[in-house]
Amino acid sequence: MDWKKEYADKICTPQEAVSHIKPGDRVVVAHACGEPVVLTDAMVANAQRYGYRDVEVVHMVAMGKAAYCAPEMSKYFRHNSLFVGGSTRQAIEEGRGDFTPVYFSEVPGLFAARLHPNVALIQVSEPDEEGNCSFGISCDYTKPCAELADTVIAQVNTNMPRVMGDNFINLRDIDYVVAEDSELIELALANIGDVQRRIGENVASLVRDGDCLQLGIGAIPDATLLFLKDKKDLGIHSEMFSDGVVELMEAGVITNAKKQINRGKFVATFLMGTRRLYDFVDNNPDVELMPVDVVNDPKVIAQNDNVVSINSCVEVDLMGQVCAESVGLKQISGVGGQVDFVRGAAMSKGGRTIMAMPATAAKGKISKIVPLLAEGAAVTTSRCDVDYVVTEYGVAQLHGQTLRERAYQLIRIAAPEFRESLSAEFEKRFGCGHMDRRKRG
Repeated sequence: MDWKKEYADKICTPQEAVSHIKPGDRVVVAHACGEPVVLTDAMVANAQRYGYRDVEVVHMVAMGKAAYCAPEMSKYFRHNSLFVGGSTRQAIEEGRGDFTPVYFSEVPGLFAARLHPNVALIQVSEPDEEGNCSFGISCDYTKPCAELADTVIAQVNTNMPRVMGDNFINLRDIDYVVAEDSELIELALANIGDVQRRIGENVASLVRDGDCLQLGIGAIPDATLLFLKDKKDLGIHSEMFSDGVVELMEAGVITNAKKQINRGKFVATFLMGTRRLYDFVDNNPDVELMPVDVVNDPKVIAQNDNVVSINSCVEVDLMGQVCAESVGLKQISGVGGQVDFVRGAAMSKGGRTIMAMPATAAKGKISKIVPLLAEGAAVTTSRCDVDYVVTEYGVAQLHGQTLRERAYQLIRIAAPEFRESLSAEFEKRFGCGHMDRRKRG
């Protein structure tokens, strides 16, 4: 069948498309900035009309309004978050939604084994001459989910870039098409202050020419990029990247020339940024997106030498345990890909893992280096996995160090106003040890 006729036969309105969602269905929504807002808006607007009941809405980072999490929608929808965000946090805290802990690399397997998707809501580029649409900026779990789902509903949006890699779906595998253009969700550039700049400079001091980088989201990764302009032949194998990477590519800093796999290619599983980023990746043969169970697989990550994993966290205790996802029992984010890349970088020849964070929170009132994690806090990355911890006050290298040495190093990079209380805890914990003892070696 000519794909253009098939395409025309599948076109419907957003309202018609979401009428195929049934009570009790599990609906999986495309990730982050790839969310098909036209479809999620139509789903919420028509919940009463179509008699939705107990519809489970599953996704990771919700960058849209997440209106299905509103209190008045609880009789129609229940949200199951794999990574809590600002628009979903309240519903989970108030018991109108749930959180499922999972490593990002294992999300496709979770859908295959335990959370079968009845409906996938996706957003794709317009078809090419063979009827293939790109998942654009959200491949991650979105592509594997679309391959598993009973029903696939796609917003075809000419604003979605055509991003290369294992990142395509053919029209024959889409059940309903909503051909509607809308602006993609954009992630605004982070506000980089003096603290973030000092942290970024400290992180950049651990990066060498030819390293392969994994970067997270926010001011600290963006600040780190500012201090990498004197580096050469950096590579990118990351769960995501944003606008700062484009600037370093244009400056000749990122070439991907030293990578052992996917040489010459920017590799990621999703993208978040401004239109500048989306235009850069559109039809760019040097950018490849792949499903998250490939990109974030530690065994795949480790095939590149000198992988540097850069992540952030909520707090670190004096043993080196990292909480990156909760404040006590309050779930504020998720594991995401942090542990995937920590372990992949540790397995990489010459690899390094970095936890970077401001030394304080709450406008300086709370130390993020603590004697013990808060009661109920999740241990995201274990003390056995942590290598470097970085604040604006310096770098602590923990891997291979004793508990005494770890505590000493962490207190050294804590905010000065908290060092006395942390030192008292050190004395209490280690008895004959004292803070004047210098790290051996």
